[in-house]
Amino acid sequence: MTMVAQFALGSWIAASGAYLLQRKRPWIGDVLTMLGVIAGVVFLTSLWMTLGRPPMRTLGETRWWYAITVPFLGILIGWRFDTKILAIPSCLMGAMFAGINLAHPEYMDKTLMPALQSPWFVPHVVVYMVAYSALGLSSLVGAWVFIQRKLKGEAVQPEDVEAPHKLVMVGLPLLTTGLLFGAFWAKEAWGHYWTWDPKETWAFLTWAAYLIYLHVKHRHAMKPSLNIGLLVIGFAVLMGCWFGVNYLPTAKESVHTYTQVD
Repeated sequence: MTMVAQFALGSWIAASGAYLLQRKRPWIGDVLTMLGVIAGVVFLTSLWMTLGRPPMRTLGETRWWYAITVPFLGILIGWRFDTKILAIPSCLMGAMFAGINLAHPEYMDKTLMPALQSPWFVPHVVVYMVAYSALGLSSLVGAWVFIQRKLKGEAVQPEDVEAPHKLVMVGLPLLTTGLLFGAFWAKEAWGHYWTWDPKETWAFLTWAAYLIYLHVKHRHAMKPSLNIGLLVIGFAVLMGCWFGVNYLPTAKESVHTYTQVD
C-alpha cells in the first residue's frame, strides 16, 4: 500500500503545479487533489483493516489523517466560497505531511490498550484532525498572503485576513468539541474530566491562543498584520500540543504516552 500513499503524495504535488500553471483551468488541480484524497482514504482504509483497529494511535497515523484532511478541506471550502486561495497551500501541506510519513515509516502493531477501547476514541481524534486542518490552513494562508504583499512592497489589508478568519471560525468550534470529547473520554478512562496532564495543558493553551486571536480580531480589525501574526503563533502552539509536548520531560508521566512509538 506504500505505492498508494506515494500516489497521493504525487497527486498533491502535481495539483499544486496545475493550480499554478493552469490558472484558467483550475478543474485540473481539483481533479488531481481529489485523486490524492481518494488514494489517501484507500490507504487509511487498508491500514485500518490490516491493523484491525482505527489507525489513530500513533503520531504517524494521525499525520496521515492530517495529510488527507487538509487538501480535502481546502478544496471543499474553495468550492463553497468560490475561491482558490486555499488550493496550493492545502495541497503543499498535505504533501509535506505525507512526505514526512513516507520518509520516516514507523512500526505499527495491532495493540490497542484499554484506555483507547472507548467509543470516544474515534470521534475525538477525527474532530481534532479536522480542527487542526482548518486552523493550520488559516495560518498558512495568512502567512502566504502576508509574504506576497511584502514581496510586492504593499501593506497588508484587512480583507487579507477574511479567508484565514473563516477557517478559524470552522476550526475553533471543532477544537472546542474535540476538547469536550477528550474530557468525557478521560472521565470514562481515568475517572477525571481534567487533570492538567501535559497534553491537556497544551490542548488548553491551543484553545486559548485562538480565543485570544478572536478577541484581538474583534477589537483590532484594522491591524491585519497583528492578526496574521497571532494566527501563526496559534499554529506554533498547536504544533507544540500535537508533537512538541512528547519531547518534554514531563511527557514521561503523561497518560497520553500511548501516542508514542518506541
